[in-house]
Order: sequence, then C-alpha cells, then structure tokens
Amino acid sequence: MKKSSFLKHYSTSLILLGAISIGCVLGLILKEKAVVFKPFGDVFLNLLFTIVVPLVFFSLSSTVASMTDLKRLRTIFTWMMVVFIVTGIIACILMIIATQLYPPALGVSLQLHAAVDTQGASMSDTMVKALTVGDFSDLFSKKSMLPLIIFSLLLGIAASAAGTKARAFVDFLKAGNQVMEKMISIIMLYAPIGLGAYFAYLVGVFGPQLLGTYVRAVQLYYPVAFAYFGVAFSIYAYLAGGPWGVKTFWKNIMPVAFISWGTGSSIASIPANMEAAKRIGVPEELREVIIPIGGATLHLEGSCLSAILKIALLFGLFHIPFVGLSTLAKAIGIALLSGTVMSGIPGGGFLGELMIVTMYGFPVDALPIISMVGTLVDPPATMVNATGDNICTMLVARILGGKNWMSPREQA
Repeated sequence: MKKSSFLKHYSTSLILLGAISIGCVLGLILKEKAVVFKPFGDVFLNLLFTIVVPLVFFSLSSTVASMTDLKRLRTIFTWMMVVFIVTGIIACILMIIATQLYPPALGVSLQLHAAVDTQGASMSDTMVKALTVGDFSDLFSKKSMLPLIIFSLLLGIAASAAGTKARAFVDFLKAGNQVMEKMISIIMLYAPIGLGAYFAYLVGVFGPQLLGTYVRAVQLYYPVAFAYFGVAFSIYAYLAGGPWGVKTFWKNIMPVAFISWGTGSSIASIPANMEAAKRIGVPEELREVIIPIGGATLHLEGSCLSAILKIALLFGLFHIPFVGLSTLAKAIGIALLSGTVMSGIPGGGFLGELMIVTMYGFPVDALPIISMVGTLVDPPATMVNATGDNICTMLVARILGGKNWMSPREQA
C-alpha cells in the first residue's frame, strides 16, 4: 500500500526525472550533436508560451471579476507584496553572507568587452513602456506581461463593479479560465518528451561552458540556490501548513522545478505552477492572482540571489569593499528592484543587469561580465523563482485563512 501510494503521488515527478536523466545522458554522449533534439524541446517551450498569455488574462480577470468584495482583493494584494518583499530580502541576506565567506571575484580574470550604451532612454520612458503598451493588440504578447496583468486586473475590477449587468461577461471569463486549465493538462502530456529533448540539447551544447572562467561564481551560486530551495522552502512550507504543508508542497512542486530549470522561464512554468497550487489546496482566489503576478514579474527570489552575486562580483573586480550597512542595504534594494524589472522570459535578466550597472555607476564594460554570470546561473535561479511563487501562495493562504486553511480531512 505504501509503495502504491508513493507511486501515485510522485509518478509525474518520477516520469519527468527519468526523461530528464535520459536527456542528460544523451547530451553527454552526443555533445554538440545533441542540437538535433532542440526542435522537440522548442515545441514544448512554444506550447507553454502560447498558452501563458490567455492563461494569465483569464485567471486574473475571472478571479477579480468574481470578487464582490474589493476590500478582500486589496487585502490579498497587500499581503502578497509583504510576503514577496520579506522572502526577497531573506534571499538577499543569505547570498550576502555567502559572498562574504566565498568572494566570487577572488582570482577571477576577465576580458572586458565593447561598451554598451545604457543612456538610450530616460527613467520615465522606461517606466511608461514597462507598465503600458500603445496598442490593444500589443497586450497579448509574453513581452508585455506587466501591462497585461494591469489590464486584466482593471478589467476584472470593472466587471465586478458592473454587477449583475456583467454576469454573462463574468461567466465568459470563468469559462475561459476552465478551458485554459484543461489546455494545461493536455500540454503537460508532452512534458517528458519536451523536457528530455531540451535537457539533451542544454547538456550537450552548453555543458562545457560551466568549466570556464566563471566557475567560481557558479560554484558559489549553485549550492546556495539549492540550499535555499531545499531548506528555506521547507521552512516556509512548515510555517504555512505545518508538517502536512511540507509534505504536500514537495509532493507537488517538482514538475514546476523541472520545467522552470529546463526552459529558463518563470512564465513558461506558470501553467504547471497553478496546477501544483491547486493540488496543494491553495484557494483559487489566491493561486490565480499571486502566481501569474509573481511568475511574470514581481517575485523573483532566485533573481535576488543572482543580483547580489553580480553586485559582489563587480565590487570585487573593481576593488571596492563590499561591506558596511549602507552598502549592503543599497545592494538589497537594487536586487529587489532588478528582480522586479526582470521579465519572466529566457534572457529577461538583462534588464536587471542593466539596472545594476547604471544605478551603481559602473563602467558599461561591466555589463557583459555579469550578463555571462546571469546566463550560467539562470537554470537554478529560474527554478527558485518559479517554485518560490508557489510557496508564497501558501504563506498568504496561512495569513488570510488561519492555521487550518488546508483541508482538515486531508491533514488527518
């Protein structure tokens, strides 16, 4: 019975892990020839990116439109931001301690690349482009996730305020959300093939780069990220739901971890993340608001870890002491901000890196340095980002629903 229960609960994770393992072995054997598997992985990634825009739109707008009590929505947003900021600060402090114990720039010798123009747009123009788009059709693109989130929230609020006159429209939004959830389950059937192929490509083509000049930064980031993933998230899950919360979290989160690691995208993992939160028992009004917002732009603990690493690396390379309360506090603030402006798509961390260089006043030649570091640490960073969104929904559920927010029958 125990064996049967284990296989039932972890079958999806075991299948994905097996497929990824096979992919990694093929990558090691075939090396650069493993690029032939990339199209199969790209199909999976494209399917996820295709569904994520309508999924975010329908989940956010339908959830908000169904809320007759807008005060409840305000409460959810308030606690969501509190949890996002507190967990982000904890991640930053952990990496600061790690960089003090193991300085990432020690013995590193890097060649600076050509300068990059960082003065192309003013801060006001950047904010306008980050929050809005100039045409309705531009909303429905993964490159415009924050404007889409804002539009979906406003649409939901308007539908809720319209009352009974908008009932048919609200029902349409709810039906669309149900269809998107079914689409997720269909796409996930292809996940073992897609992830296996993608990992074969990643290991075969990019694996050797981990042994290059940036090995010290990689040696620091990977253990810290895994420690945060395993230890910190277990503590958060315990605070959210006790022993049952820890068990339920780890039983459902691994598919999200595998997808985010393999695709390098928090946005691509949103469908699986919402399904995992549903299985964990997070209320719909929380999971369908917090996960899209966190996954798309606002909550990136893994990116906070990498931002502190990049700042410490630049301080070391330019022989600036990375010590003092004001210096470290500023680093935490910049890490939180850079995490916020980062897009959830692969390579989106460049915006955060650009912010680090410009806000500190480093020479523009420093940008390619931390961009390479960002590329190398992107897989575990994205994994922490995506799974962290899920744990935050549990924490907010604990705050708003009390200690018995999880089903008492399931806990028993």
